[in-house]
Amino acid sequence: MSSFPLRRWAHVLVPVAAAAVLAGCTTGEQSAAPVSSASPSAASEVPGTALEPALDHLHGLHLDSGGVVLAGTHTGLVEIAANGRTARVGDSDDDFMGLTGAPGTDRLFASGHPGPSSSAPNPLGLIDSTDGGRTWTPKSLTGEVDFHALSTDGELLVGFDGVTGLLTSTDGGTSWTAGAPVAAAALAVTEAGVWASTAAGLQHSTDGGRTFTVVPGAPTLALLSAAHDGSLWGIDTAGAAWRSRTGQSWEQHAVVGAVEAVLAVDFDTAYAATAQTLYPLG
Repeated sequence: MSSFPLRRWAHVLVPVAAAAVLAGCTTGEQSAAPVSSASPSAASEVPGTALEPALDHLHGLHLDSGGVVLAGTHTGLVEIAANGRTARVGDSDDDFMGLTGAPGTDRLFASGHPGPSSSAPNPLGLIDSTDGGRTWTPKSLTGEVDFHALSTDGELLVGFDGVTGLLTSTDGGTSWTAGAPVAAAALAVTEAGVWASTAAGLQHSTDGGRTFTVVPGAPTLALLSAAHDGSLWGIDTAGAAWRSRTGQSWEQHAVVGAVEAVLAVDFDTAYAATAQTLYPLG
C-alpha cells in the first residue's frame, strides 16, 4: 500500500465532510453523533454496574486477551473490572478520541490529543500498543490527524479523521490510503466488509472502505461495534441496543438509554457504558 499526500487530499474533501455536519474537535470536545434523536433517550431497561471511580468521559471500549474491558477516556486508558472497579492502565494521560484493537487481543490503536504529561505533537495521529495499553508508540500521521473513529479486525485498519473522510491501512497504520469521503460517527470491520454509522444511516463497504452503500432497513445507529464472530452490535439514536449476525438484518435487543460506547463480544454478548455505569447486554 502506498501513502498519500494527506494535506492535499484533505483540502479537496473538506467541503464534502462539512456538508455532513460532523465537526472536528479540540481537547475535551466530543464527537458528534451521526444524527440527532427527535425524542429524548429512554431510561435503561438493563441493570448496570456502577463504575468506581467513575470515568471522566468515554470514547471507546476494547476487550483484551484476558477478557478485561478497557476504556479510552479523556485522561488515558482505564481497565474496568466485572464489579465496576476502574484502574488506570499504564502511565499515559492522553485524550483518546479514538480507540480500537483486534477483538480479544492486546494490540491496540488510538488517536486523540496529548495529555498534560506528554510533549507529543497535537494531534497524536495514530499511536499503537502491543502490550494492552501499558505503553504506546507513535505510529504515523503525528501532528496531522485526530481519528474520531477507528476500527480494525487485525488486518484492515480504518479511521475517520473527524473532518474529511476515511483513511485505510493494511500494514498496521504505517501507511494510509484515502477511502470514501464518509463522515462516520462509528466504524466496524468484519469479514463481510467495513460498516459506518453516518447521517445517511448505516452504510456498508465491500471494497475496503473505498465505496459505501446504505443498508436498507437498518436502524439509525449512533454507536457500532464488531465482534470476533463477525456479528455487530449498535446503539440507536433513541438508546435502543440492536444486534445482527451479518449486518444486513437487525433485531432490537433492549433499551439501554443514553450511553457513550458499545463493545461487541459475540452475537449473544455485548457491553454498553457511560462514564458512570457499565451495562452487560446479552
